[in-house]
Amino acid sequence: MHAITNSGWVEVITGCMFSGKTEELLRRLRRAEIAGQDVAAFTPAIDDRYGEESLGSHAGNEWTATVVENDPAGVHGIPDLLNGEEVVAIDEANFFPEELVPVCEDLAADGRRVVVSGTDQTFRGEPFRPLPSLMATAEYVEKLQAICTVCGEPATRNQRLIEGEPAHADDPTIMVGAEESYEARCRDCHVLVTGERS
Repeated sequence: MHAITNSGWVEVITGCMFSGKTEELLRRLRRAEIAGQDVAAFTPAIDDRYGEESLGSHAGNEWTATVVENDPAGVHGIPDLLNGEEVVAIDEANFFPEELVPVCEDLAADGRRVVVSGTDQTFRGEPFRPLPSLMATAEYVEKLQAICTVCGEPATRNQRLIEGEPAHADDPTIMVGAEESYEARCRDCHVLVTGERS
């Protein structure tokens, strides 16, 4: 809580995949815990890469989290799952609907520190909602970069690969359970396939 205004705030950690977003979120949660603050963490039901009830980073660090359905009802239910925690963490915000924005605003207005992480761009290089709205209304925003897997320059884009080839622009934004992988790429090395499929 801000000492002078006694208000909460929203922090957004964003960037491309493999930029360390969740690792930074976990670092902030560990510091809050050291400071004696109670923490509640939430993760979307669609993202089960690190186990059903945990936030996990590519570096292997984890934090126990409550799984929330990534629909409007699930998002609106987050405040009801709290038990007085001062810090609320929400990972993979890009999988939640736009309703996440007013929920975060309400939690901050209630005096809580809200820490949100998620990628801000789709594999097409377009804004990945609701991150743009969260970034615009947050008090603090940190945009992280990864290393481009092609040229080694700072990376800001998500390259989706399907069977080793760049995804087509017409592919769905979220492909649950698909045989795909991602790489971090810079603007110049990012490839988006358009036109007719072969």
